[in-house]
Order: sequence, then C-alpha cells, then structure tokens
Amino acid sequence: MQWLNYHHLLYFWTVARQGSVVAAAEELRLTQPTISGQVRALEEALGEKLFRRAGRGLALTEVGRLVYRYADEIFGLGRELLNTLNDRPTGRPFQLAVGIADVMPKSVVHRLLAPALTVPEGVQLTCREDKADRLLMALAVHELDVVLADTPTGPGLSVKAFNHLLGESGVSLFAARALASKLRRGFPRSLQDAPMLLPSGHTMMRRSIDQWLDAQELRPRIAGEFDDSALMIVFGQAGAGVFPAPTVVEADVCAQHSVAVVGHLEGVRERFYAISVEKKIKHPAVVAMSESARHGLFSQ
Repeated sequence: MQWLNYHHLLYFWTVARQGSVVAAAEELRLTQPTISGQVRALEEALGEKLFRRAGRGLALTEVGRLVYRYADEIFGLGRELLNTLNDRPTGRPFQLAVGIADVMPKSVVHRLLAPALTVPEGVQLTCREDKADRLLMALAVHELDVVLADTPTGPGLSVKAFNHLLGESGVSLFAARALASKLRRGFPRSLQDAPMLLPSGHTMMRRSIDQWLDAQELRPRIAGEFDDSALMIVFGQAGAGVFPAPTVVEADVCAQHSVAVVGHLEGVRERFYAISVEKKIKHPAVVAMSESARHGLFSQ
C-alpha cells in the first residue's frame, strides 16, 4: 500500500503558498536545501513534477495545482481541528511532547520535567528519546514541543531553532561503594589504571572528561563506553568501574543506585538546554520547567 508522506506535503504546500523556497524556509525555520530536497522527494513519490520555472520564481504545474488543492483542504482541516480543540471545555490536560537526547542523564531529565507536571491545567507528557539531530527534525515539523539536550544547536544543522540555557552543573565521579572507598583515597591520582565507564566519544561530557584527564596526566583503563547514560550507571552500580554524572543530582544518584561519590572533576561543567522553534518559550509546562531549572535545580 502506498502512503503519503505528510511532512513532504507540508513543505510543498508551504512553498506553493509562499511562492518561493526562500520564503517557505523562513516560515518553517529550515534551510533551503532541506525544503528543496523534501519537495523533490514528494515529486518522486508521486511520479509527477509539481513546479516549473517561471522567470526567477516557481509556478505550479497542472498536477501541482491539483495536489495543492488537496493539500490546502488537508491542512485547512488540521487548522479547524486545532481551533476546535482550543475551544474545548476546560479540564483536559495540556499535551507536552518532549524530545530527549539519548546522552542526557535520566536523573537530570526527571528533575527537569517534574515541574512541568505541576501546572494547574494538568499535563499529559510524552517523551521520545533519540539522537539529537533526529529529534530536531521532529521539532521542526512540530511533532515535538521542545528538545532537551546537553549541547546547543550549531550553524551546521538544517533546522532553525533557538537554544534556551537551563543551567549548568559540575561533574562528579561515582562507583560501587567498595570501589569508591578504595579510589577516594588519593583522588585523583587513584584513577590511574582504574576501570572507568564513560559516555561515547561524540558527547560534550566525554570531550570535557578527556581534556581533564589529559591535564591531570591520568590514564584510567576504559572499561566501557555508552550512548545510554542509564545503562552506564547500571554497569557502575554493579562494580564495573567509575562513572560520571552531574553534581546537581549527586544525592539522587547515590540514593537510587546504592553508589558513592569518588570525587569531583574540578573545572568540568555540563550545560543543559531546552531547544524550541520559538525565540520565547510559550508552552505553560515548558515555562514552568525552565523557571524551576534556573531558579531551583541549577540555582547553586
């Protein structure tokens, strides 16, 4: 069965409505090559050309005009649905769809999102964990309200989004209690040849820890590398090695996983961001999360 990709249809509809790829890219907060590529993908799926060159601009082909009429009706119905829901009786919770970069420490994610659940209207929370770049593409087409990440978006990405710094934290090292007791004596020199569990090399925390180890002239034995911070902690809890986590959740990590602090990485900081397509955050639950993070969790 053939399925229509509504993301592609949305990009086509926006180009047709705006009259150019440039204007559509501005409205959707995406780059022009991204828009052009999605429109070509729709043309390939339909087996028809939808635009033709008209001077310096674009004009719809006959098939393009047909597709545009259907697209206009489809997205018009979407607007009607949203207007109906916005006028619904009170008492139903807000929907909050959050993308979570898979390198984010789960204890930090919980502490960040907990205040969002306390807004008076109520919130129905949906969490989606994935690589940051895939989450940002979902954010661009409004599948997500916000993305939580430990790095801001950069100029090389095709998605236009705004970085909202929630706060920053120092980094602590943890281990199973017996190992922590042994390594705490003589820290940080005790890390030489000690088993260490670390985030994968592409993460900001890993790069910062590697720089700290180089500055201290320390060479621990890398016992494991992990994309998933929760899995790293499970291995650490079992005694496989020392592992890092943000200092702001130090007490939570120790209590939940029966581990102990080995020491602190002086000068190493981890930052956390809420990424949205809005320059100013408007969603009530995201506003509550941001304010609590800045004035509570990271206020130290």
